[in-house]
Amino acid sequence: MADRVTVIGWDGSPLTEAARSALGAATLVAGAAHHLALPEVPPLAERIRLGSVALAARRIAGHRGTAVVLADGDPGFFGVVRTLRAPEFGLEVEVVPGVSSVAAAFARAGMPWDDAQVVVAHPRTLRRAVNVCRAHAKVAVLTSPGAGPAELGLLLAGVHRTFVICEELGTEREQVSVVTSDNAPDHTWRDPNVVIVIGGPASAAEDGGWTAGRDPGTGPRGWVQPDEAYGEGAALGEGETELLRAAQLARLGPRVGDLVWDIGCGSGAFAVEAARAGAAVIAVDRDPAACARTDAAARRYGVQLQVVHGSAPHVLEDLPEPDVVRVGGGGAAVVSAVADRRPQRIVAHAATRDAAELVGRDLTEHGYRVECALLQSVELDTRAWRETERNVAFLLSGVLSDRPVIR
Repeated sequence: MADRVTVIGWDGSPLTEAARSALGAATLVAGAAHHLALPEVPPLAERIRLGSVALAARRIAGHRGTAVVLADGDPGFFGVVRTLRAPEFGLEVEVVPGVSSVAAAFARAGMPWDDAQVVVAHPRTLRRAVNVCRAHAKVAVLTSPGAGPAELGLLLAGVHRTFVICEELGTEREQVSVVTSDNAPDHTWRDPNVVIVIGGPASAAEDGGWTAGRDPGTGPRGWVQPDEAYGEGAALGEGETELLRAAQLARLGPRVGDLVWDIGCGSGAFAVEAARAGAAVIAVDRDPAACARTDAAARRYGVQLQVVHGSAPHVLEDLPEPDVVRVGGGGAAVVSAVADRRPQRIVAHAATRDAAELVGRDLTEHGYRVECALLQSVELDTRAWRETERNVAFLLSGVLSDRPVIR
């Protein structure tokens, strides 16, 4: 095992005294090509070109001497330190940090970033990174080849965002560009780069928040809000009652990185509440007035969602792949079209047992494990403790238990 392993973060500025001292004593140096070309690297040291960090860690573990790993930015922030400290390598490391590429990118843009989401995009996580960009007003994306600004722009089709693209930060070839998301695919971008994605309402108070990223305390308390909080005076549909919405949210469990379809969004109540959970949401309705109410509800609660006017199932063909879906209208035909897209979970409701059986059979034929519950809510006037309203609905949920989560 190496006698000592030092990880040095390099942000393009001159190395600190601690970094120069560690590097001068190194008998093995690992890093990218531009790191290995630094004049401080000892000429007699063994050099490893970093490709796979795991492979480099194995070689370092077998080295007898002093090892140094050079990495861009802060190596403890989505960097090499996590891999090097994995139990299978048995390495104890000392870290000399640099300015992270995310901090440098926001510095170049002259923007605060305590209210930003930070995500990593590579081919396996690109879709989920894009969903975070759909759902949040300020996101920093650490990109990789095949999952860069062009791919982000393509997958954000239909959602307007501004990209601040910072290429090769800390080098002589550093360049910062500002483009709209729809224009990003028209260019070739150099790696490595960081993309700041901006759009929609601000996510933190003007004087700053109290926690990094999205403030979990924004908006009124509660997973669901009373029916009267939505609709702008219009009555909510039978599939939008507070109890049913709460049960649907519990069955779907929308979360950060997910894309939720809300088909037959009505007042926008469910769409807004799924967005408040941190998920990206596409709300669909054939009624222009429902689309307008949903858009107004999203603005009122300060969440981001995309509203699509059109009739299901035809309008669903061009939408990006969902993780979970609420079918608020359209019946078995829409449920069948949704199941063809293979989301992990689907919820629907029915007014009668016959209609519930029809939907349930269709979900079963598509390979979903189906559950059905009869929900009944009775509203009481607590002044006289008498019933004022009663709602009854069959709640159906389908789960693809054998399907892995889409990253």
